[in-house]
Amino acid sequence: MYPGTTAATEGSPAKLGALRRFLDGDLYHSFRNTPVAVGAAIVAFIMIFGAVFAPWVAPHTPFDLATISLNESLFPPVWIADGVWSYPLGTDDQGRDIFSTILYGSRISLLVGLASVALAMFLGVSLGLISGYVGGRLDGFIMRVADVQLSFPAILIALLIDGAARAALPREAHTDTLALVVLVGAIGLANWVQYARTVRGSTLVEKNKEYVQAARVIGVRPWRIMIRHVLPNVLGPVLVIATINVATAIITEATLSFLGLGVPPTSPSLGTMINTGNNFLYSGEWWLVIFPGLALVLLCMSVNLLGDWLRDALNPKLR
Repeated sequence: MYPGTTAATEGSPAKLGALRRFLDGDLYHSFRNTPVAVGAAIVAFIMIFGAVFAPWVAPHTPFDLATISLNESLFPPVWIADGVWSYPLGTDDQGRDIFSTILYGSRISLLVGLASVALAMFLGVSLGLISGYVGGRLDGFIMRVADVQLSFPAILIALLIDGAARAALPREAHTDTLALVVLVGAIGLANWVQYARTVRGSTLVEKNKEYVQAARVIGVRPWRIMIRHVLPNVLGPVLVIATINVATAIITEATLSFLGLGVPPTSPSLGTMINTGNNFLYSGEWWLVIFPGLALVLLCMSVNLLGDWLRDALNPKLR
C-alpha cells in the first residue's frame, strides 16, 4: 500500500471493474435489447417502490381510524362527477382512499409472495439436493411424496394446510401476525416440489463430475460437497423458477384472501380488497374491484415477464 492510499480507494477500482463487467456482460446486453423486459422492470420497480415506501408515498393512512370518515365513503374516481382530488381513485365503503389502500395492500401481497417463495425454495432445494446426492430409499421416499403432492392443485394444498393450521391453533392465538405466518407456510409448503425435482435432476448430473469425485478422494465430507461444490452449480434454474413463482404466490395469496382464508380485513391485501369490492360491483361502485384487480394484474404480469426474460437470457441454447 502506497502512502496516502486507503483500503477504500484500493477497493473502488475492483468495484468499478465488477460494474463494468456487468454492464459489458451478456445478461445486461440482453436486458437492454429486450423492450418487453425493460418495460416490465419499470412497471415492477414503480409498484414495488410504491409498496415499500407506502407510508411516505400514500396520500392517506387507510388503516388509521382517526383519519377515516364514513361521510366520505364510496366517493367515485376524480374524473367522474362527485369525485374529489383528495381521493384520485375514489374511496371504499369505510371511507378509505383506494389509491393508498392499494399501496398498503401491495406491501402485504409482496411480503407473502416473497416469503412463501423463499420458504418453498429453501425446502425444495434442500430436499432436492439431499435426494439427488444421497439416492437410494431416501431419494425414493422424497420423490414419492413429491409425486403425491403433484397430483393435487397447489391452491388445494394451500387451502388444506391453511384450514388445518387455523383449526389446530386456539382461537385466542388468531392474530394478524399469525395469520400472515400461516398463509406464508401454506403457500410455501404447496410449492416446494418443482424446486426439489429441478435440483434433484441437476444434482444427479453434477455428482458424477470430476470435481465432486476429486473432493471425495481427498476426504471432503458429503455435506460439505453438497453445500460448497454441488449447490452453487444447481442454483441457476432455481433462480428462474423463483422469479416466476413470485407472481404465482401473489396470485395464490389473492385467491385465498378472496375466499376469506387469507389475511384479516384489518390488514387487507389486494385479494381482500377485490373480495370486498366484489360485494359492491353490481351496485355501481366498480372502482372498488377494478383498481385493485388492475394493480394485481400489473404486478404479476411484470414479474412474470421478467421471469420469462431471465429464463431465456440464462439459457445457453438460445444465445
